Amino acid sequence: MENIRSRLRLGNKEEDVKLRQRKSQLYSKDDTCPLNCGALGVRLVLFVVAFRLVNCFLVQTSFVPDEYWQSLEVSHHMVFNYGYLTWEWKEGIRGYSYPLLFAFVYKILYYLNYDAVQLLKWLPRILQSLLAAFADVIFFFFIRNLENSDTAKWTFLCHLTSWFTWYCCTRTLTNSMETTLTVLALCYFPLPGSRSQNSWKYLTLVALAVLVRPTALIVWFPLIIYHFWQEENKLKLIIHQYALIGVLAITISTTIDCIFYGKLTFVQFNFIKLNIFHGVADFYGSHPWHWYFTQGFPVVIGPNLPLFLHGCTVAFRRYKILLITIIWTLTVYSLLPHKEFRFIYPVLPFCMIFCGISLANLKAWQRTVAAILVVSNLIPALYTGLIHQRGTLDVMGHLQSLCDVSRSNNLQPNVLFLMPCHSTPYYSHLHCPISMRFLECPPNLGDSYVDESAIFYDDPLQWLKASFPYKSSLPSHLVMFDVLEKDISGFLQGSNFVRTAEIFHTHFPEGRVGRNIFIYERH
Repeated sequence: MENIRSRLRLGNKEEDVKLRQRKSQLYSKDDTCPLNCGALGVRLVLFVVAFRLVNCFLVQTSFVPDEYWQSLEVSHHMVFNYGYLTWEWKEGIRGYSYPLLFAFVYKILYYLNYDAVQLLKWLPRILQSLLAAFADVIFFFFIRNLENSDTAKWTFLCHLTSWFTWYCCTRTLTNSMETTLTVLALCYFPLPGSRSQNSWKYLTLVALAVLVRPTALIVWFPLIIYHFWQEENKLKLIIHQYALIGVLAITISTTIDCIFYGKLTFVQFNFIKLNIFHGVADFYGSHPWHWYFTQGFPVVIGPNLPLFLHGCTVAFRRYKILLITIIWTLTVYSLLPHKEFRFIYPVLPFCMIFCGISLANLKAWQRTVAAILVVSNLIPALYTGLIHQRGTLDVMGHLQSLCDVSRSNNLQPNVLFLMPCHSTPYYSHLHCPISMRFLECPPNLGDSYVDESAIFYDDPLQWLKASFPYKSSLPSHLVMFDVLEKDISGFLQGSNFVRTAEIFHTHFPEGRVGRNIFIYERH
């Protein structure tokens, strides 16, 4: 009888082992898929989507002109056939693949007759937020399978509370999409210990990132070399994956660009030619070589820097390739004179892996450090998202009333922006074809070069007198930063301009950018 019972117990244990193995095999089909994690996956998806939507609506400030002028303004022009395209589009150094994403949204709104300006402003941001949320969820399960649940939890906390990720990920910037695609590609990259590695998926996502922003290749160059070095059948990898995916991506991208440019255009070649060989990027400012190491990177990673440094010492051996990629990216960008915080944003998720490992190893200090981390990131996230540099967006809301005036009274307002070029969004945030003009500042590309912005700021009064010799040619509205008012006060009084609005912009005015924005109307 005892033998029978023991056999039954042994049989039950064997069945349990087999059941766990079957579950493990089923789960390992795609370790990054949240749907395979049941209730946990569903709860996480709902939480992250809600989190990123809140993130989206709590970012009401401007960062850089490219979030409008290289995306929404182009999309608006593609669908509604009016607007302004900057010199990059005239020179063919920007691809239409990214603006095409938002153009689809605009086209659907147009066909449904729901193309209200608020929807044109917010739906692309919401779409960007949902894509970021999707990458967040995949990233969590990737870390959980790469490390363990505890490390995944702390890494995810660091990632979600990062002030710079909060500030950037929902914006319609090519850098935001590049980072989202980079996170997704990393989740399928053949890192040691990864159970979700898939060369086709990660290379396709890398190709998409490069199409959105050619400089994405800087981040992925050491990782692709690492993959090549680890691969046994190198010739097959080159021919069947690198070459095939690369040629297919370039073909699709070039086809899209040729359709919208109306001629044969190789955007990637033009981008490299003008920015690297002709040094056009230098026109927009330069920084010392060490800027990314002494200012750029510390600001971007923010309060997480101590955790990152500690995590590097703990996980250096296992994730050496990720650390090499971070250092490589900072070094390569340091060699270029023009530097911006957003350029190194794609390596920030790599840094969060080291931060999460650091927190997981602190044990007794975890909760205290996590609380400090959340608070210290929350303050700059909310300040930069809700307060700093919000005036250039708010002013477009004020000007929106001119669209209603032009429709009801058949008047034609004429707005002149006397500000550094591209300071505000344009028709994508008004969505009515009233006459607007701003001070242009294209780089010197050769023939008949005119930097209107530089000429204006050299002698504002002389420029205004030369541009508007007769009162009949004056604009109906002027938009300017407060620092300009004293320089042209005589012109404003003599031309019967009256200030009708004062809009806060920033607590940290600098140079030609003031604390407030003024709107003047001619009476």
